[in-house]
Amino acid sequence: MNISPQDEADSATEQKKNNTDEKLPLKHIITSVLAAAIGVQSKKNQEKDFTAKASIVTYILAGIIFTVVFVFTVIAVVKSVLTHTGI
Repeated sequence: MNISPQDEADSATEQKKNNTDEKLPLKHIITSVLAAAIGVQSKKNQEKDFTAKASIVTYILAGIIFTVVFVFTVIAVVKSVLTHTGI
């Protein structure tokens, strides 16, 4: 696979544009964690996650919080169903 100089220049320009010092909004972090939970993430958002100034700790904490909320939600739904079925 040959890469032309124009493709390399375009790639470098895109990396510079994506490599910003701006912090990502909370909405973007939550969206990324939810996308990761179901295994779907666009390449554009993934690159934004890795090139922005957001800390990995932020994503780890958001993932842990999501997991805890998800587990308690599943437990609550199962208990509710079992209570209504009389088992």
